[in-house]
Amino acid sequence: MLLLGYQKWENAEEVIGRAARACINSGQVVDNHFHLFRKMVKIGSNTVRNIKDWKLDRFACYLVAQNGDSNKQEIALAQTYFAIQTRKQEIFEKLSTSDKRLLIRGEVTSENKKLFSTAKKAGVTKFGSFNDAGYRGLYGMSLKRIKIKKGIKEENLLDRAGTTELAANLFRITQTDEKIKKDDIQGDYQVSSAHFMVGGKVRQTIKDIGGTTPENLPPEKHIKELKGEKKKLLKGKK
Repeated sequence: MLLLGYQKWENAEEVIGRAARACINSGQVVDNHFHLFRKMVKIGSNTVRNIKDWKLDRFACYLVAQNGDSNKQEIALAQTYFAIQTRKQEIFEKLSTSDKRLLIRGEVTSENKKLFSTAKKAGVTKFGSFNDAGYRGLYGMSLKRIKIKKGIKEENLLDRAGTTELAANLFRITQTDEKIKKDDIQGDYQVSSAHFMVGGKVRQTIKDIGGTTPENLPPEKHIKELKGEKKKLLKGKK
Protein backbone atom coordinates (compact mmCIF):
# COMPACT_ATOMS: atom_id res chain seq x y z
CA MET A 1 0.00 0.00 0.00
CA LEU A 2 2.88 2.36 0.72
CA LEU A 3 4.14 1.83 -2.82
CA LEU A 4 0.76 2.95 -4.13
CA GLY A 5 0.61 6.10 -1.99
CA TYR A 6 -1.57 4.83 0.86
CA GLN A 7 0.00 5.43 4.27
CA LYS A 8 -2.18 2.81 5.96
CA TRP A 9 -3.86 -0.18 4.38
CA GLU A 10 -7.09 0.71 6.20
CA ASN A 11 -7.33 3.84 4.02
CA ALA A 12 -7.22 1.64 0.94
CA GLU A 13 -9.94 -0.80 1.98
CA GLU A 14 -12.40 0.79 -0.47
CA VAL A 15 -10.05 0.25 -3.42
CA ILE A 16 -9.39 -3.30 -2.26
CA GLY A 17 -13.16 -3.84 -2.32
CA ARG A 18 -13.41 -2.48 -5.87
CA ALA A 19 -10.51 -4.66 -6.95
CA ALA A 20 -12.13 -7.73 -5.39
CA ARG A 21 -15.40 -7.00 -7.23
CA ALA A 22 -13.46 -6.68 -10.50
CA CYS A 23 -11.88 -10.05 -9.74
CA ILE A 24 -15.31 -11.64 -9.28
CA ASN A 25 -16.69 -9.97 -12.43
CA SER A 26 -13.80 -11.39 -14.46
CA GLY A 27 -14.84 -14.91 -13.44
CA GLN A 28 -12.01 -15.48 -10.96
CA VAL A 29 -12.36 -17.03 -7.50
CA VAL A 30 -11.69 -14.03 -5.28
CA ASP A 31 -10.33 -16.09 -2.37
CA ASN A 32 -7.56 -17.38 -4.63
CA HIS A 33 -6.18 -13.84 -4.92
CA PHE A 34 -7.42 -11.82 -1.90
CA HIS A 35 -6.79 -13.41 1.49
CA LEU A 36 -8.27 -11.69 4.53
CA PHE A 37 -6.61 -12.47 7.86
CA ARG A 38 -6.01 -10.91 11.26
CA LYS A 39 -2.82 -9.85 12.95
CA MET A 40 -1.72 -8.36 16.26
CA VAL A 41 -0.16 -4.88 16.23
CA LYS A 42 1.33 -2.76 18.99
CA ILE A 43 -0.64 0.39 19.82
CA GLY A 44 1.58 1.73 22.62
CA SER A 45 1.96 1.25 26.36
CA ASN A 46 2.91 -2.40 25.76
CA THR A 47 -0.59 -3.20 24.50
CA VAL A 48 -1.63 -4.88 21.27
CA ARG A 49 -4.74 -4.91 19.15
CA ASN A 50 -6.18 -7.47 16.76
CA ILE A 51 -6.78 -5.90 13.32
CA LYS A 52 -7.72 -7.02 9.82
CA ASP A 53 -5.12 -7.22 7.09
CA TRP A 54 -4.87 -8.53 3.53
CA LYS A 55 -2.47 -10.74 1.65
CA LEU A 56 -2.67 -10.11 -2.09
CA ASP A 57 -1.13 -12.11 -4.91
CA ARG A 58 0.28 -10.52 -8.07
CA PHE A 59 -3.09 -10.51 -9.87
CA ALA A 60 -4.79 -8.86 -6.89
CA CYS A 61 -2.08 -6.18 -6.73
CA TYR A 62 -2.62 -5.51 -10.43
CA LEU A 63 -6.37 -5.05 -9.86
CA VAL A 64 -5.75 -2.77 -6.88
CA ALA A 65 -3.50 -0.56 -9.01
CA GLN A 66 -6.07 -0.48 -11.82
CA ASN A 67 -8.89 0.46 -9.42
CA GLY A 68 -6.93 2.96 -7.34
CA ASP A 69 -7.09 6.74 -7.25
CA SER A 70 -5.28 7.91 -10.38
CA ASN A 71 -4.84 11.35 -8.78
CA LYS A 72 -2.16 9.68 -6.68
CA GLN A 73 1.14 9.80 -8.57
CA GLU A 74 2.03 6.29 -7.40
CA ILE A 75 -1.24 4.85 -8.74
CA ALA A 76 -0.83 6.70 -12.04
CA LEU A 77 2.70 5.34 -12.44
CA ALA A 78 1.54 1.81 -11.59
CA GLN A 79 -1.28 2.01 -14.13
CA THR A 80 1.16 3.27 -16.77
CA TYR A 81 3.57 0.45 -15.94
CA PHE A 82 0.90 -2.23 -16.34
CA ALA A 83 -0.31 -0.66 -19.60
CA ILE A 84 3.24 -0.76 -20.99
CA GLN A 85 3.75 -4.36 -19.86
CA THR A 86 0.46 -5.39 -21.45
CA ARG A 87 1.49 -3.73 -24.71
CA LYS A 88 4.85 -5.51 -24.61
CA GLN A 89 3.05 -8.83 -24.18
CA GLU A 90 0.71 -8.04 -27.09
CA ILE A 91 3.69 -7.27 -29.31
CA PHE A 92 5.48 -10.42 -28.17
CA GLU A 93 2.46 -12.58 -28.98
CA LYS A 94 2.43 -11.22 -32.55
CA LEU A 95 6.05 -12.22 -33.16
CA SER A 96 6.86 -15.30 -35.20
CA THR A 97 8.21 -18.36 -33.40
CA SER A 98 11.70 -17.56 -34.71
CA ASP A 99 11.54 -13.94 -33.56
CA LYS A 100 10.35 -15.03 -30.10
CA ARG A 101 13.24 -17.43 -29.86
CA LEU A 102 15.76 -14.77 -30.90
CA LEU A 103 14.31 -12.31 -28.38
CA ILE A 104 14.37 -14.74 -25.44
CA ARG A 105 17.86 -15.98 -26.36
CA GLY A 106 19.07 -12.40 -26.13
CA GLU A 107 17.43 -11.99 -22.71
CA VAL A 108 19.00 -15.24 -21.49
CA THR A 109 22.46 -14.03 -22.54
CA SER A 110 21.96 -10.68 -20.80
CA GLU A 111 20.52 -12.14 -17.59
CA ASN A 112 23.20 -14.85 -17.46
CA LYS A 113 25.89 -12.14 -17.43
CA LYS A 114 24.11 -10.49 -14.49
CA LEU A 115 23.88 -13.83 -12.66
CA PHE A 116 27.57 -14.59 -13.10
CA SER A 117 28.43 -11.08 -11.89
CA THR A 118 26.25 -11.60 -8.82
CA ALA A 119 27.81 -15.03 -8.22
CA LYS A 120 31.31 -13.57 -8.46
CA LYS A 121 30.45 -10.91 -5.87
CA ALA A 122 29.07 -13.71 -3.66
CA GLY A 123 32.45 -15.44 -3.67
CA VAL A 124 32.00 -18.02 -6.41
CA THR A 125 35.29 -19.15 -7.96
CA LYS A 126 34.26 -22.48 -9.48
CA PHE A 127 32.00 -21.16 -12.23
CA GLY A 128 31.88 -24.46 -14.09
CA SER A 129 30.40 -26.18 -11.04
CA PHE A 130 28.08 -23.24 -10.36
CA ASN A 131 26.75 -23.30 -13.93
CA ASP A 132 26.34 -27.07 -13.92
CA ALA A 133 24.42 -26.93 -10.63
CA GLY A 134 21.65 -24.92 -12.29
CA TYR A 135 21.42 -27.34 -15.19
CA ARG A 136 21.36 -30.36 -12.86
CA GLY A 137 18.47 -28.79 -10.97
CA LEU A 138 16.44 -27.89 -14.06
CA TYR A 139 17.28 -30.85 -16.31
CA GLY A 140 17.90 -33.54 -13.70
CA MET A 141 21.35 -34.23 -15.13
CA SER A 142 24.69 -32.58 -15.81
CA LEU A 143 25.30 -30.33 -18.82
CA LYS A 144 27.52 -33.02 -20.36
CA ARG A 145 24.75 -35.62 -20.14
CA ILE A 146 22.17 -33.15 -21.50
CA LYS A 147 24.29 -32.57 -24.60
CA ILE A 148 24.76 -36.30 -25.12
CA LYS A 149 21.02 -36.89 -24.78
CA LYS A 150 20.21 -34.13 -27.27
CA GLY A 151 23.10 -34.94 -29.62
CA ILE A 152 24.44 -31.41 -29.41
CA LYS A 153 28.15 -32.27 -28.98
CA GLU A 154 30.32 -29.15 -28.54
CA GLU A 155 27.65 -26.55 -29.26
CA ASN A 156 26.24 -24.20 -26.63
CA LEU A 157 23.11 -25.88 -25.24
CA LEU A 158 21.11 -22.67 -25.19
CA ASP A 159 21.96 -21.90 -28.83
CA ARG A 160 20.02 -25.04 -29.74
CA ALA A 161 17.16 -24.53 -27.26
CA GLY A 162 13.66 -23.69 -28.45
CA THR A 163 11.42 -20.95 -27.03
CA THR A 164 9.94 -23.09 -24.24
CA GLU A 165 13.31 -24.40 -23.10
CA LEU A 166 14.83 -20.92 -23.21
CA ALA A 167 11.95 -19.51 -21.15
CA ALA A 168 12.51 -22.16 -18.45
CA ASN A 169 16.20 -21.28 -18.33
CA LEU A 170 15.47 -17.57 -18.23
CA PHE A 171 13.26 -18.10 -15.17
CA ARG A 172 15.95 -20.24 -13.53
CA ILE A 173 18.59 -17.59 -14.14
CA THR A 174 16.61 -14.55 -12.98
CA GLN A 175 15.22 -16.25 -9.87
CA THR A 176 18.66 -17.53 -8.84
CA ASP A 177 20.06 -14.02 -9.20
CA GLU A 178 17.26 -12.66 -7.02
CA LYS A 179 17.68 -15.33 -4.35
CA ILE A 180 21.45 -14.86 -4.04
CA LYS A 181 20.97 -11.14 -3.55
CA LYS A 182 17.89 -11.31 -1.32
CA ASP A 183 19.25 -14.00 1.01
CA ASP A 184 22.83 -12.64 0.86
CA ILE A 185 24.18 -16.11 0.04
CA GLN A 186 27.97 -16.38 0.09
CA GLY A 187 30.52 -19.03 -0.93
CA ASP A 188 30.97 -21.54 -3.73
CA TYR A 189 29.01 -24.39 -2.17
CA GLN A 190 26.15 -22.28 -0.82
CA VAL A 191 25.63 -20.31 -4.04
CA SER A 192 25.82 -23.42 -6.22
CA SER A 193 23.34 -25.15 -3.91
CA ALA A 194 20.95 -22.23 -4.32
CA HIS A 195 21.31 -22.47 -8.11
CA PHE A 196 20.54 -26.20 -7.98
CA MET A 197 17.54 -25.62 -5.71
CA VAL A 198 16.00 -22.92 -7.93
CA GLY A 199 16.53 -25.07 -11.02
CA GLY A 200 14.80 -27.93 -9.22
CA LYS A 201 11.84 -25.72 -8.28
CA VAL A 202 11.38 -24.66 -11.91
CA ARG A 203 11.59 -28.31 -12.98
CA GLN A 204 8.95 -29.32 -10.43
CA THR A 205 6.64 -26.53 -11.61
CA ILE A 206 6.93 -27.82 -15.17
CA LYS A 207 6.00 -31.29 -13.94
CA ASP A 208 3.11 -29.99 -11.83
CA ILE A 209 1.47 -28.29 -14.82
CA GLY A 210 1.99 -31.31 -17.06
CA GLY A 211 4.70 -29.76 -19.21
CA THR A 212 7.62 -31.49 -20.90
CA THR A 213 10.81 -31.40 -18.85
CA PRO A 214 13.58 -29.58 -20.78
CA GLU A 215 15.86 -32.58 -21.31
CA ASN A 216 13.05 -34.14 -23.34
CA LEU A 217 12.51 -31.13 -25.61
CA PRO A 218 14.11 -31.60 -29.04
CA PRO A 219 17.00 -29.34 -30.10
CA GLU A 220 16.24 -26.62 -32.62
CA LYS A 221 18.41 -25.27 -35.44
CA HIS A 222 21.38 -23.24 -34.19
CA ILE A 223 20.54 -19.68 -33.23
CA LYS A 224 23.18 -18.43 -35.69
CA GLU A 225 21.17 -19.97 -38.53
CA LEU A 226 18.09 -18.05 -37.40
CA LYS A 227 20.07 -14.81 -37.28
CA GLY A 228 21.38 -15.47 -40.78
CA GLU A 229 17.90 -16.14 -42.11
CA LYS A 230 16.66 -12.96 -40.42
CA LYS A 231 19.39 -10.87 -42.07
CA LYS A 232 18.60 -12.30 -45.51
CA LEU A 233 14.91 -11.60 -45.00
CA LEU A 234 15.59 -8.01 -44.01
CA LYS A 235 17.90 -7.48 -46.99
CA GLY A 236 15.25 -8.86 -49.30
CA LYS A 237 12.72 -6.29 -48.03
CA LYS A 238 14.97 -3.33 -48.85
